[in-house]
Amino acid sequence: MTETEIAAVIALLRRVAQTEILPHFKKLGPGDVSLKSGPLDPVTVADVAAERALNAGLRALFPGDDVIGEEAVSAGEARLERLAEPGRVWVLDPIDGTANFAAELPLFGVMAALVEADKVLAGFIYDPFGDDCALALPGQGAWMVAADGSKRRLRVAAPVPVSQMVGSMSWRYMEEPLRSHVLHRLDNMAAVTDYRCAAHQYRMLAAGYCHVQMFRRLLPWDHAAGVLLHREAGGYARHFDGTEYRPTHVTGGLLLTPDAASWEDLADALLR
Repeated sequence: MTETEIAAVIALLRRVAQTEILPHFKKLGPGDVSLKSGPLDPVTVADVAAERALNAGLRALFPGDDVIGEEAVSAGEARLERLAEPGRVWVLDPIDGTANFAAELPLFGVMAALVEADKVLAGFIYDPFGDDCALALPGQGAWMVAADGSKRRLRVAAPVPVSQMVGSMSWRYMEEPLRSHVLHRLDNMAAVTDYRCAAHQYRMLAAGYCHVQMFRRLLPWDHAAGVLLHREAGGYARHFDGTEYRPTHVTGGLLLTPDAASWEDLADALLR
């Protein structure tokens, strides 16, 4: 992507956040929130409106690209298999951290990833409150782009022993017996958190503010941008079985660490 295209995407994310998301924050009515797959999977009128605006904006910026979003897939209007097919596809999470948004917590983000043939070509994670965007391009590094356009390089934390690792671990979608196996071993780490927002968890990880993340459910709008961001910041990520991440792989879990040796150590401590 060119610098002009990157700036245009960030401007679009900012504009949609300002016009379709933030006006609804702390102003949702009883009929503005509903559930999709269950009580842990809410959607709001802001999610739907923001995805519609992002879809239109990206199609205008990149007429040859396709666009799929979380809400469109949930409604049966788009399909995940499109990511493995020829042609570029933008994958959208209009509000990552919807549960926080609905609970009036200012911890959510806007995520967009460009995918072609199951490979991530660009990742964007925008914070509406900080008005900055984490950006990654393959082979070009990971950066935090401020509102004035200035950039700061992102680097993962230095490796540490498992007993000193701090990170976010999500076990909400883990099946037994893996769930109990992992939960009984979390005390091997120094501290464990869960912010209910992959967008900010990936930003923290890529910026070196924590060492580890673990996820079980791997829908591409939650992870495509973040995995690229983490990798370009120097990190190492693999499915629980050691295979590489692909946007179309929605099962198998994901463990992210500063490097391959840390991954093996943590896998031994939590998974094996």
